[in-house]
Amino acid sequence: MDDYLLTDPAAGFDYAAPQRVVSLVPSVTASLFDLGLGHTLVGVSDYCTYPVEQVKLIARVGGPKDARVADIAALIPDLVIANREENSREVVEALARNGITVWVAFPTSVHAAVNDLWMIANLFRNELAMQQVDILERAVEWAEQAGASQPALRYFCPIWEESLESGERWWMTFNGGTYPNDVLRIFNGVNVFSGRERRYPLAADLGLSEAEDPGERDTRYPRVSLAEIIQAQPELILLPSEPFSYEGMDCTRLTELFRETPAAKTGQVYTIDGTLITWHGTRLARALEELPDIFRG
Repeated sequence: MDDYLLTDPAAGFDYAAPQRVVSLVPSVTASLFDLGLGHTLVGVSDYCTYPVEQVKLIARVGGPKDARVADIAALIPDLVIANREENSREVVEALARNGITVWVAFPTSVHAAVNDLWMIANLFRNELAMQQVDILERAVEWAEQAGASQPALRYFCPIWEESLESGERWWMTFNGGTYPNDVLRIFNGVNVFSGRERRYPLAADLGLSEAEDPGERDTRYPRVSLAEIIQAQPELILLPSEPFSYEGMDCTRLTELFRETPAAKTGQVYTIDGTLITWHGTRLARALEELPDIFRG
C-alpha cells in the first residue's frame, strides 16, 4: 500500500456485497446506520459513539491509532473501512498483510465525501441508500446556491488550544485544504486562515523561530497566536464541541479575549456541534439544516 489509499474497494466485490464490515471511523459508522447498512457491522472503533444503543452491541476493536489487528482479523471481515487522517498507516498495512481488504477514505471536500457515500451505496448494492445519497447530493447543490446569494462572512474556527510554558495561549485551526473548511464554504463562509499553512516546530508556527522543512507532515492545521487572530479580524467565531470540547462558558471567555475582533464586538461568537463540520458522510445533512442560520446573522 505505497500510497496508503485504496480508492476503489468495489474491485474486491464483483459478485456480492460485503456482509461483515469493521469501521474504524465514527462518521462512517454513523453513515452506515443512517443508510440502513448498520446490520453489516461486526466491529467498530472505541470512538464510534453513534447511534448510541446500536453500537453498544458491536465488538470494539481499539482506538483510531491503535486498533487491534488480531481482534479485527478474528471477526473475519469482508471489508475494513479506515480514514487516512484518523487511522494509523501501520494498522492499515498490517491488516492488508493479513489478506484483509481495507478501504482508506480521505475526503477533504464536501463533494468528495458525497462521492464516498455513493461508493458505499453502490458497493452494498442498496437502492434505498442510493436514494438517500441522491437526496443529500441535491441538498448540497441547493445549499451552495443559497449560500452564494448571501454576503460572505469571514470566520475563525479553532479546533484546539493550549498554552506555551510562558503562559501565552495558542489555537489550532484548519486551512482551505480540509473538509471543515469546505463544509463552511457552502454557506459562503470565508476562512480567515484559509491560506495559512502549519509550520514546524510549534515555535515557528507562532512566529517565534525559523521554520524547518515540513517534509511529509500535514500542514493543513496551523497553530495561531492571539495577535494573529486579532490581525485577521474575523466577523464570526465558531467554537466546535470537538475535537476540543468548547462549551457555552467558552463563548464568554473568548469574546473577552478576542474583544478587538468584529466577531466579539457584535456578539458573533457561537458554540456548534463539532460533528457537523468534522464528520464527513451523512452527518452533512444535519449541517445543511443547522448551520445556515449562523451565517445569516
